[in-house]
Amino acid sequence: MMFQGSENVGKGEHFLLIFNTGGEMNGTTSEERTNYFQTVPANQLDLVLFLEADRMRSLDVSQQNLDNQRQVVQEERRLGLDNQPYGRAREKLQELLYDNFAYKHSVIGSMEDLNAATLEDVREFFRIYYAPNNAVLTLVGDFRTEEALAKIRKYFGGIPRQPDPPPVDVTEPEQTAERRATVEDPLARLPRVDIAFKTVPGNTPDFYALQVLANILHGGQSSRLYQKLVREKELVTSVSGFMDEKRAPGGFTITATLRPGKRVEDVEAAIAEEIERLQREPVADWELAKAKNTARRAFISSIASSLSRAILLGQYAVYYGDPNVINTRLERLMAVTKEDVQRVAQRYLRPTNRTVVITIPKAALAPTSGQEEGGR
Repeated sequence: MMFQGSENVGKGEHFLLIFNTGGEMNGTTSEERTNYFQTVPANQLDLVLFLEADRMRSLDVSQQNLDNQRQVVQEERRLGLDNQPYGRAREKLQELLYDNFAYKHSVIGSMEDLNAATLEDVREFFRIYYAPNNAVLTLVGDFRTEEALAKIRKYFGGIPRQPDPPPVDVTEPEQTAERRATVEDPLARLPRVDIAFKTVPGNTPDFYALQVLANILHGGQSSRLYQKLVREKELVTSVSGFMDEKRAPGGFTITATLRPGKRVEDVEAAIAEEIERLQREPVADWELAKAKNTARRAFISSIASSLSRAILLGQYAVYYGDPNVINTRLERLMAVTKEDVQRVAQRYLRPTNRTVVITIPKAALAPTSGQEEGGR
């Protein structure tokens, strides 16, 4: 609905005005924030500030726009989750991994919730959350700071603040038993194993150690899991993963898609074997250096453009109240030791802290499968 018009901007005109400058724009949503961004020539700063301020002040929240955009989001859900192979597995993993509602449900929401949203719900949400006191404005590029600040005050200064949004509880209880589910998926061609471990919030010492550990375990074709599962044992067609960054405990996730005819039990055992080796034996100096080089390259790539720098500065301001994290992050990654890697593997990659979702192509699933087991 943020692109459906405001007091001085017609429906769809936000896009047209930006594109006519040769610029680009879009918006993204995550558990932590919604992010709207524009990249334009430096002489178009007034335009983007005017557009953002106008919709913050006077967005056209109408029933027609709500109904239209509800259908758009529902179609996005169908394309991105419901009609995607393994889409349900992603949702199930998130549901099982987290206890706190703030992270337990998917960002896009369920069809039931989307259908239930009323015009008053949307207006109240917009009033509380889309206010200047709850926003971070990030500006990167060719500008004079004092002139830019004067322009920001000109366009946003008259927008009234709202009461601060209620604080969101992002705490998570410790997990003390494995959680497991099997998902039937008529769109999947091959079985898949998704494993997640609940870990720590971002920008903490253990978070950086877990990032390095992730590169060692499943970061590319030279990683331990790729070498073991894909090349040596030929159990899977692919293996990957990530260390999620959140204000709350993130998930350390491993995903492996099986080769035809291979057994889920063998894949799980091979993954557990590599994790146990990391817990038992310190990594070699060369392997630590390689993992750090991978982390360095990824970070440098993430700040290569003005847009990517703006997005990260805004993210760190929202997550940690400190955009300067962008200047300390690489140093903290490079300070990780092999003892740190072994320690976080021992602490977080425990069987009792493990959440597992097995996806089975529906045609191959026995009638009695699909039951879940849960633990705290």
